[in-house]
Amino acid sequence: MRRDYFTLDVSDVDWVDEDGEPAQPTVEIDFEGPASTLREHLTGPDGEFLDTEGTDVAYRLQSPLDADDATGVVSVTNRITGDFIIELNEDADGVLTFIRAARRYGEESSESDGRYEVRIYVDGEELVVYDKRTFLVYNSEGNLLRQHSLIPSGVEL
Repeated sequence: MRRDYFTLDVSDVDWVDEDGEPAQPTVEIDFEGPASTLREHLTGPDGEFLDTEGTDVAYRLQSPLDADDATGVVSVTNRITGDFIIELNEDADGVLTFIRAARRYGEESSESDGRYEVRIYVDGEELVVYDKRTFLVYNSEGNLLRQHSLIPSGVEL
C-alpha cells in the first residue's frame, strides 16, 4: 500500500511538556485508499481482525537522529508474519515526543491497559483500536535504539 494513502494525527501529548494531567496518548491513522486491501492486511488467518497482541508498532529512522530534519517510517506490522500493514513517513521529533508521552503516562497512571492507543480508520470510519505498550525505534542501519524505544519493564528483546 502506498504511504501517501495514510495520514497520521496524534493527541494527548502536550500535557508532558506542560506538566498537565496525564492522558493516554493516541495516534489516529486514516487510510484513504482501497478499503478491501487494508482490511485484508489487518485480518488474521482466522478471518478476524488482528488483535493488539497480533501487531507491533515501530519507527525506522531514515537519517541520523541528531540531524535537524531527521525523518523515518512509522510502521504497524503483523507480529506473526512480519508483514507490513501500514507504513508512513513522519518526522523524528514528533515520534519521539509521542513515545516520551506514552512512557510518562505509563509511569504516572494506575491504568493496567496500554501506554498508548492506536486507532485505524478507513475514510474517517473507525476500523480497529489497539492498546499498545511497546513502540520500538531503530536507526537507519536497523539497530534497536533502546533509550528511545518504549519497552515495558520485564520484556526481553
